Amino acid sequence: MDAQELLAIAQAAMDEAEGLFVAGVGAEERHEKAPGEYVTAVDLRIEEYLRATLIQLTGIPVYGEEHGGRLGEEPVWVIDPIDGTANYAVGNPLCSILLSLLVGKRPVLALCSMPLLGRRIAAWEGGGLFVDGRPAAPLRGKDEDIAQVGFSSLSSQTRCEYSTRQRHDLLAALSHTYLRPRVTGSVGVDLAFAAQGIFAGAISFSPHAWDNAAGALLVREAGGVVTDTEGNPWTPEAPGLVAGDAATHAILMSTIRTLR
Repeated sequence: MDAQELLAIAQAAMDEAEGLFVAGVGAEERHEKAPGEYVTAVDLRIEEYLRATLIQLTGIPVYGEEHGGRLGEEPVWVIDPIDGTANYAVGNPLCSILLSLLVGKRPVLALCSMPLLGRRIAAWEGGGLFVDGRPAAPLRGKDEDIAQVGFSSLSSQTRCEYSTRQRHDLLAALSHTYLRPRVTGSVGVDLAFAAQGIFAGAISFSPHAWDNAAGALLVREAGGVVTDTEGNPWTPEAPGLVAGDAATHAILMSTIRTLR
């Protein structure tokens, strides 16, 4: 199967996953899997459904946030069943389902569904970006007076190589540029907004492929620039991700480097 055929299968699976997502919003049944990190019964249900469906229909294994798997050179589906679980648990609509296909550790297909916003973003490598099934216009630089940038998380409980102090310092430094940082609580939403040009760019401090892989391809297919936090090409092993239109990406990287 080629990328478009696989995307069609992923889209059909996402239809059912969105139903589970909407039905369970405001989930009360949840537990702490690590300090500050929660999982709901809906997270588990969505991942189990997507895992079983995608393996059955494509024969490709799955690497997911809740049930694990293996990342290697071979094709693998990568799933974050609910990105922004803390938002989801209280009914905040800034949360998403993230699904991507990696081949040779490179995302070649991506979906970001934001069911509570009624929007689905899709891409396959070389095919451009699609918003709700329609081709999206390529990214262009934002006017300086309205340029916003998604800023991952400031929580001391978020696992990343950047300390809380370093993230606060970066946030303060960005406030001296024309960019307006926004902390949504969902990396998936940040990167989807950057791909659509709602945000001029986004920074993810997450080291997890399930948070970053889909958004990396979405932004790239929109014509944006995507790197790790060192400015190197993003890989699933990278400790974070910086994305946006070319001008915004340059400002983000320059600001990060000034604090090293």
